[in-house]
Amino acid sequence: MKNALIPLCFAAGLSLLAGAALAQGRPATADPGKREFDANCASCHGTSGKGDGPLVPFLTRSPPDLTQLAKRNGGVLPMSRLYDVIDGAEVPAHGSRDMPVWGRDYRVKDAEYFMEAPYSAEAHVRARILGLLEYINRIQAK
Repeated sequence: MKNALIPLCFAAGLSLLAGAALAQGRPATADPGKREFDANCASCHGTSGKGDGPLVPFLTRSPPDLTQLAKRNGGVLPMSRLYDVIDGAEVPAHGSRDMPVWGRDYRVKDAEYFMEAPYSAEAHVRARILGLLEYINRIQAK
């Protein structure tokens, strides 16, 4: 009888350990758009997107309030225009530009990271920018 209890106690112990591991919950899901925003935009636009970032005193022009973009555009976020501004591919090589050309920055950093591994630079940059735009869409004022 005593020997029959050992496997039963062992099984009960394993069940308790498995239950404890499952009870801890899952980590929060990744938010690549917010991560891009926090890493590249918040220093000027602020963590809330209202244009109140810590670098504002050092800028020649105040960054726009990103939470008002849709409201100022008839209730629709101007995705294509924002994509072009962030990517900067259509920006002339010379001349002034208030905002960094993030598309070029992404391409350089991706090339350094992936080095000779096969990857699509354009697809990767597009995914990062679209993730960022999705986050900007979520912070729009109602």
